[in-house]
Amino acid sequence: MNEADRDRVAAAVTAAEGRTAGEIVTVLTEQSDGYSDVAFAWAVLVAITALVFLTVFPSFYLGLVDRVLGNWAHDWAPREIFALATIVAVAKFLGMWLIQLWRPLKFFLIPGPIKSHRTLRRAVDLFRVGAERRTTGRTGILIYLSMRERRAQIIADEAIAAKVPAETWGEAMAAMLAHIKDGRVADGMCAAVEKVGVVLAAHFPHAEDDVNELPDRLIEL
Repeated sequence: MNEADRDRVAAAVTAAEGRTAGEIVTVLTEQSDGYSDVAFAWAVLVAITALVFLTVFPSFYLGLVDRVLGNWAHDWAPREIFALATIVAVAKFLGMWLIQLWRPLKFFLIPGPIKSHRTLRRAVDLFRVGAERRTTGRTGILIYLSMRERRAQIIADEAIAAKVPAETWGEAMAAMLAHIKDGRVADGMCAAVEKVGVVLAAHFPHAEDDVNELPDRLIEL
């Protein structure tokens, strides 16, 4: 997003709010969560899997180690076996943790439902901090886009939610994602703002004494 793109999104918000008492907040973020717990879970899973294979096929792996070390008919003591198992588990854990430092792989390994849940949770947290009950008529609404997860959320304040079913925002979401899939992030945000503005105008028309209570600019995190 360059400065011109940011100005376009802000202008779209200003134009939409010119027809409604609703207040639209736009937020763009690189990612919604660090997912360290998911990376840790994958590392543990790989380590445990290695131990399971060592347990199920001990002769194969102990023989492999003997060949690598040049041992001849080595008689493995229980302490040596436990030491080998520990080394294998630690090595697998660290290896899996390190390769997940490559972000494309890390995010590829995160299950879709977890991405969706974390994105929604982050959007709700930001909404509560920056928009919920911060307008006179409880008419704030957040359009949230998380690039790394490739997910978006629209969260509405209580007055809007009471009149507009959540599924109504599906058209705005579809319009936004259609542009974003082609790499046009600013176009996507503007399209969502326009669609949301149309819905808000139908239920919360603009009043002459309306005051702009929330920022029109795009918030980038």
